[in-house]
Amino acid sequence: MNSGFLDKLIERIGRVRPQDVQSYLLRLADEKGFLETIFNAIHEGVIVTDLSGRISYLNRAACELFALERDACMGHPLSEQLRGLEWSKLVESEKVVSRDMEVFYPQHRFLNFYVVPLSLEDPARRKQAKQEHVGYAVILRDITESRRATDETIQSEKLTALTLLAAGVAHEIGNPLNSLHIHLQLMERKLRKLPEAQRKDLNQSLDVAREEIARLDAIIHQFLGAIRPSHLNPHPENINQLVQESVAFLQNEIRDRNILVELELRSDLPLLEVDRNQLKQAFYNVIKNAFQAMQQDGLLRVRTDLEDTWLTISFADTGGGIGADQMSKIFEPYFTTKASGTGLGLLIVRRIVREHGGEIDLVSDEGKGLVFTIRLPLRERRARLLAAATVDDDEPTA
Repeated sequence: MNSGFLDKLIERIGRVRPQDVQSYLLRLADEKGFLETIFNAIHEGVIVTDLSGRISYLNRAACELFALERDACMGHPLSEQLRGLEWSKLVESEKVVSRDMEVFYPQHRFLNFYVVPLSLEDPARRKQAKQEHVGYAVILRDITESRRATDETIQSEKLTALTLLAAGVAHEIGNPLNSLHIHLQLMERKLRKLPEAQRKDLNQSLDVAREEIARLDAIIHQFLGAIRPSHLNPHPENINQLVQESVAFLQNEIRDRNILVELELRSDLPLLEVDRNQLKQAFYNVIKNAFQAMQQDGLLRVRTDLEDTWLTISFADTGGGIGADQMSKIFEPYFTTKASGTGLGLLIVRRIVREHGGEIDLVSDEGKGLVFTIRLPLRERRARLLAAATVDDDEPTA
């Protein structure tokens, strides 16, 4: 039903019979219901606001993207429902604006949206070039998959470059370190022949040099371990036992920091084919990271469970959490929020989990804590090609 029909109806409303008015209203209701069905069927989110940014319509897809209740949102400013949208800046130009946004609730997604000013043409002012703005339409499209594919490609290229760099570092620095270590051993043997008074100061210098060589060697190995694909040595393992061993290894630090560790380990977990040493290294890094976030007197709750086709291990701490602006960076090489951190610990965790076919989930409540969840597949997810059917397969058997 076009606006011309409505204009004529309004002009003649005084001469229209009541039963005709009812007929016209039913026709309007039918067309409104038809449009509702169309808008709710499309996958893109649609939000319509008035000039002040108050919501006057939103379809089902928009509600699902932001976990909104339609009736509760109607008439409220869109900026209240979507924190950080900066609505006034988006509409100040009164032109079509296209942007990408990242949302963290109810799911971590990337969305592309564009804001379109809505105008109505006044029949009495058709000769005027300018139309009257009556509101805005916001069209939203989920670009999570394409964005993640792009990010994975970029990460793959970064890791390839880092692997080449690591090979060069290992060759250029590793060999001189070995040579220095050998010469220190030779110097130590000669020092044993000197008088005690002369040996004391020189032995201290040797100890410092030896510690620095060991530190450089550890940095190289950690760097290589973070990015270099490793060969898995999988065996059937009890994940609960690996968690307990990882926590036990850190008992001294748990006691020194006065941290309470609660284990909620599901008893009926199946054995998984994993590399125990590498998986324990991943658990160790996650737990260590949680301890550093909590500093003192914190609570770490470690929980194992089953979820569809996954076995999950979650580490919930009471630290400060991670800000939304840092969430997408924590797996980048050398990114760290700690003054003394290397920025490689979580990169190692991600490599180990991915090599086991697993996934990582992060849920952060800034200022309250972080839940770090590792998901490991219960079964190896492979495709199996079925044998092609033959003529004999279709013939009845005797």
